[in-house]
Amino acid sequence: MRHLSAEVIDRATREGRAALVAYIPVGFPSFEGSVEAVRALVGSGVDAIEFGIPYTDPVMDGPVIQEAADLALAQGTRPVDVMRAIDSLNDLDAALLVMSYYNPILKYGLEAFARDLAAAGGAGVITPDLTPDSGGEWIAASRTRGVERIFLAAPSSPEKRLRLVTKSSTGFVYAASTMGVTGLRSSVGEAARTLVERTRDAGAERVCVGLGVSNGAQAAEVGAYADGVIVGSAFVRRLLEAQTPSEGLRSIEALAREFRTGIEEARA
Repeated sequence: MRHLSAEVIDRATREGRAALVAYIPVGFPSFEGSVEAVRALVGSGVDAIEFGIPYTDPVMDGPVIQEAADLALAQGTRPVDVMRAIDSLNDLDAALLVMSYYNPILKYGLEAFARDLAAAGGAGVITPDLTPDSGGEWIAASRTRGVERIFLAAPSSPEKRLRLVTKSSTGFVYAASTMGVTGLRSSVGEAARTLVERTRDAGAERVCVGLGVSNGAQAAEVGAYADGVIVGSAFVRRLLEAQTPSEGLRSIEALAREFRTGIEEARA
């Protein structure tokens, strides 16, 4: 069954909390391992998954996600694998998204990517390096197939840019909490709250915050004002550090529960 991100975020809002969104690269630590990781995360309270497509030139990825992506690529992971993964997981009560740089989507074929993602049960696509004013062809292809388009807003985005991002996005707007690459941070900072407020003022219905959330306390901080809390490097690092696959699964399950607890307490 296909669940859109708008659906699961709105459901979380009705429950009085932010949605919890987790990032996992497809093919890491193996294809089967990435599928098992998603099942473990959803079973531990995650509302939506961002399946990352490993890419050879990850300009926005920090060292943790780069290492995971390199391992996935070394095992032969390709963009088509994200379709196989989502198809095998579409029984889950969660939104299954793809996060990808634009070039792999372009090489796959815009129409074909939107078609195959929708057929597999995928909700939408986050394109961190594609701006709405350069994405007319992708906007058209995704609209035809009912695929959500999620563009990024940054603290440096002027009001005109935020209005364009909001107008062009469906599902939610991805608010990058800080400038720079992905990774763990000791503090998310006030810039994220300000960006969420500015993006809502620009017309966004749903704003999720990513880049830097690494523990339950930070999840609670962000969950108090954002519609969704996005966590990537913290989960990926747990899988990288695990001595065995089963240890990795137990570790990310525990971390997901920590994040979910923080989020639920944020608005109590």
